[in-house]
Amino acid sequence: MGQNDIYLKFSFVKMNKSLEVEERILKAANGLFFKNGYKHTTMDEISKSLGMSKKTLYMYFPGKLELLEASFHALKTRLSIKVETILQNENLTFLMKLKSMLSAIAEDLAPINPELVSDLREQVPEIWMALEDYIRSSAYLRFQRLIQEGIDQGLVASHVDKSMVVLLYASAIQNLIDPKFLAQFPPEMVEGLRVKPAKIYDQAISIIFEGILTDDAKKEYLSQK
Repeated sequence: MGQNDIYLKFSFVKMNKSLEVEERILKAANGLFFKNGYKHTTMDEISKSLGMSKKTLYMYFPGKLELLEASFHALKTRLSIKVETILQNENLTFLMKLKSMLSAIAEDLAPINPELVSDLREQVPEIWMALEDYIRSSAYLRFQRLIQEGIDQGLVASHVDKSMVVLLYASAIQNLIDPKFLAQFPPEMVEGLRVKPAKIYDQAISIIFEGILTDDAKKEYLSQK
């Protein structure tokens, strides 16, 4: 097959790909990854859940790893857009931005439960490390901006070290869903955390952010919960 034939074949495949179908595939794969983990999810199961032939599925994604990478890339892109939109909305107060941002993060990251984290760490550590890097960098770039806004408006206590707040929050998000981290503590202590990931996020957020607000801001924040 000549170079022109290869180019024409590639162009034909590319033209026949649909963004809508790609999004459907990513959504279905996400659901199965979050439910069964990476190890126990197969391309067979993904194609069956979509009512799609494996040939069509492989036309979009050459393998399960590429599908997982695309799935997490889409998650990070979606979350970045959500958070950046909230930060740049001049019609939102600081407390509304705080509440909206935390809700957006919990909504997208809470489904990444401890079982899936363990699977990612063992099966595809590069994906897990990339997600950890994203959480750290996103927390640094975006949360620090928001905390500084709160300090400037007199809503965050002036003695608060914004870098420490960001560090505590990013660590809480990563470690409270990480079975390797939780395994360091006595079983009876960890058992008390056997709740849905969304609840863990909510409690970690409350502990950290209710502690940094001024008294007036804290009252307003609590009234909005």
